[in-house]
This record gives sequence, structure tokens and C-alpha cells, in this order.
Amino acid sequence: MSMPSPPSSIPADAAVSAPAASVADAPGLTRLGAARLDMIDTLRGLVIALMVLDHVRDFFHRQALQFSPTDLDQTTPALFATRWVTHLCAPSFVFLAGVSIYLQGVGGKSRAELSRFTLSRGAWLVLLELTVVGFGFQFLWPFVFLQVIWAIGFSMIAMSALLWLPRQAVLALGVLIVAGHGFLGGFDARSLGAWAPLWTVLMRPGPLPGIESFVAYPALPWTGVMLIGYGLGPMFLLEAERRRRAIAALALALLATFAILRGVVAFGDPRPWRRMTDPLFDAMSFVNVSKYPPSLQYVLATLGVSLLLMLALERLRGPLRPVLLAYGRTPLFTYLLHIYLAHGLAVAIGVAGGIPASAFPGIIGNGQRLLEAGWGMGLPAVFGMWLLVLAILYPLSGWFAGVKRRRRDRWLSYL
Repeated sequence: MSMPSPPSSIPADAAVSAPAASVADAPGLTRLGAARLDMIDTLRGLVIALMVLDHVRDFFHRQALQFSPTDLDQTTPALFATRWVTHLCAPSFVFLAGVSIYLQGVGGKSRAELSRFTLSRGAWLVLLELTVVGFGFQFLWPFVFLQVIWAIGFSMIAMSALLWLPRQAVLALGVLIVAGHGFLGGFDARSLGAWAPLWTVLMRPGPLPGIESFVAYPALPWTGVMLIGYGLGPMFLLEAERRRRAIAALALALLATFAILRGVVAFGDPRPWRRMTDPLFDAMSFVNVSKYPPSLQYVLATLGVSLLLMLALERLRGPLRPVLLAYGRTPLFTYLLHIYLAHGLAVAIGVAGGIPASAFPGIIGNGQRLLEAGWGMGLPAVFGMWLLVLAILYPLSGWFAGVKRRRRDRWLSYL
């Protein structure tokens, strides 16, 4: 079947191969186009499952309330690995969001339509973070907790303007932001006076004055990751074998650059590698990169691993594949559900075990109250709760994926 040429409003470099489209436009895809989307959605499904693990650990794990699992002076290898693997989530989400914006343009949206949609969806995500998501994590109101949904929303708002630039310029700007923002690490935001909170929102994690809040994901570094995803969009339009080779080459280049920067140059992360007491902890220190904000080394390592996983998952068959696709085709829906499900289960199980319900609201930054009440599980039990949450989510995500496949209502593209 022949495919239409890319619309004239898309840059000429978009016409690399047959157009792909967003999941919302899936009915018109060829088998090759659908395979591209499945490759993206399967990786997205995997990182959603890992993200659920991270948040279940936050709500259920006893040690999560006591210290950071990446604190090499207190952690264990199992706990460190459980946390490190979830580092893949945010950069994969943001990068794939950039890729998806590019593919939507090639799939039929004019640049003006794509800009309007990206702007409105970005604003919607920011609103959700400030309301539904923040309350789900805290069960308190008001509390401003700016995490990955906020970062994606802000990045989409920026992308709605930047996509009018040539793709190569967007890619170059993304690389400049990701590689260069670390140079500003020593800047004293207090010198900005009344504008200092803007530095927190854009560049450095921390609370905002005058309101119960915490900015976990400063927006600018994550915007750089989305711009890189958009700029590399044509790679996902290549013929299958060329696409695999290109993705593999990029992944290996990212990991090799990480290894050189980490082990030789000592550049790109505020937390340098240090020798530990044994080889295993040496290796843990080597990959113990900084997420808040995402350092250059963090982005190189996590995106390199994620792209290799994408190649492996492309060949995945069996019962796990439809599970990951269900999550990956309904990312926002599944994200919102899992917060309330995991937090609600923690409260229900805690109350059933004699923990007062009043100990659970405001869990972020107030873990000591839950510890004193006797709350918390060991890591094996946390994994059990993770599988329970995933099992409950699967039929719900699968149902909503079916709704999106059968219907073309505009509001579905916002969920």
C-alpha cells in the first residue's frame, strides 16, 4: 500500500520513509507503521511498570522512609538496583514524548495544528500535576509537587513554539541544554532576589516560598531531553533493519560517552565516581549518577540503556507483550490510576494492621510519623505489592486502550 507524502508544512527532512502516526491515528497505518508504534509503546509500557515499582516502594517500603536507596553508605545492592532501574522511567517518557510529537507531524498534522495541540496538552498536563497528581501522592490539599508530568507538560509548551524551528536546530538546542546546564550548578539563585523561585522551577530542585511545595523536576533540563527526542524522530521512520542499526549505534555511543565521562574525564555529574569497599559497590558508585536535576551522565546512561531495551522488546513475544502494550498505549490513564491505587492500598493495609489513617496524608517529607506508627514492609513484600498493583491495572489499561482504538473522540487524545 502506498502512503501519502508528508504535508508541505513539515520540514523536508521528515520524508525519510513512510509516515508513521500517533496511536490516536493508528487505523490508517501500514504494518510497518504499526510496528514502529508498538516498539515505542512496548518500551513505554515497561518503564510504566518500573515507575509503578518506584512509587509502590515509596508508599510501602520501610527503608524508603529512612534514607535514599542510592546512598551508598546505607543501601544494599538489591535496594540500589531496585531504585536504579527506575531511573530509566523519566528520561524514557520525556524522550519518547518528543519522538511522538515528531511522528504526529509526519502522520498528518500541519505544523500549526501540532503546535496548538502540543500547547494545549502541555497546559493540561501541568494542570493535572497541580491538582489530581499532587493530591494523589499526598492525600492533602494544597500541595504543589512538581514531578515528571509537570516536566513533560512544560516541555510540550516549550515544544509548541520550538517546533517551528528546523528540526536540526531543535536537536542542537536539546543537546546544548542537556550537556550545558550543569555548568550553572554553582549559581547562587539568591542573587536573583524576587526571581529566585523561577530558578527553582527551571533549574534546581527545592521548595517554593509561601506554599507547601517541592519542585522535584526542574523543567529546563527535561525540556532538553524532549527536544532531543523530537530531533531524532526521523530515526524512527527508517526501514526496519536500518532503524535497528541506527538505534543500536546511538545507544552504544551514548553508553560509551557515559563511560568516558564517568571513568576518565570526570565531567557531567556533580557526584563523582569513588572507590568503595568491594567491586560490587565500586560498580554501584560508577552508575550512581544524579537525577535531580538530570545530569549529562544520567541522561547518557539511562537513554542508552532504554534504547537497547527498545531493541530487545521489539522481538518480545508471549503473554508479557500485550500487558506492556496495554500500559504503553494508555500512559497517562495508567499513571493517574496507579498513584491512587498504590497510595489507597497502603492506607487500607495500614489501617487494617492498626496504623491510624491520619498518619498517611502528607507522606512526602513526613515519613517519620509513619515509622513511629510502625508502618513499612521489607523489600520482598514491596515486590509482591508491585505485582498486585500491576495485576489490577492491566485489565483497566487494556479496557481503555480498546476505547482509544475504537473511538476517535478528541478528548481521548488528552488522556
